[in-house]
Amino acid sequence: MTETIQTIDQLRALYPDAKPVVRQKELSALDRHARRFVELSPFVILGTQGATGNVDTSPRGGPPGVVRVASDRTLLLPDLAGNNRLDSLQNIVERPAVSLIFLIPGINETLRVRGRAEIVVAEAMLQTFEVDGKRPRSVLRITVDAVYLHCGKALMHAALWDPEIRIDRASLPSLGAMIRDQIGEGLTPEQ
Repeated sequence: MTETIQTIDQLRALYPDAKPVVRQKELSALDRHARRFVELSPFVILGTQGATGNVDTSPRGGPPGVVRVASDRTLLLPDLAGNNRLDSLQNIVERPAVSLIFLIPGINETLRVRGRAEIVVAEAMLQTFEVDGKRPRSVLRITVDAVYLHCGKALMHAALWDPEIRIDRASLPSLGAMIRDQIGEGLTPEQ
């Protein structure tokens, strides 16, 4: 017996078939529940893949509704100020397929969306996302291909929203201190 799975047949032999409802819950458009989930979510994880196969997952956040529902098949995600690595955006230029996981604090279930993104820089679109005189440099317009609610088992196992298990921030150095230690070269944590 091999120690690794090499084929889909081997994988399917290891796991039972998914229950019919697990497959049936996948929709091709946003229904009222999915729309509401997006409206309440202040945090989404964006997954992309570049032409060479490099995969990126990027956290995106803002006030609830940071991602707008433009229609039952269209989401708008502003690219708010970040580190300018542009990993996700470069991947989207090369391959438009994206995957999103929406989270709502205190809710164990998540919303998963698969689709295709394009990077919009039209001034009229950017203006609609302006907050306090700041606007994004671009907006992802995502055409929804599949959407489904995902059970909360992973978040329940992690007890992600349980304040009793929160890790004290002092358990890790500051981000600046960790990066300084990783790349050195005389940087201070503030830099």
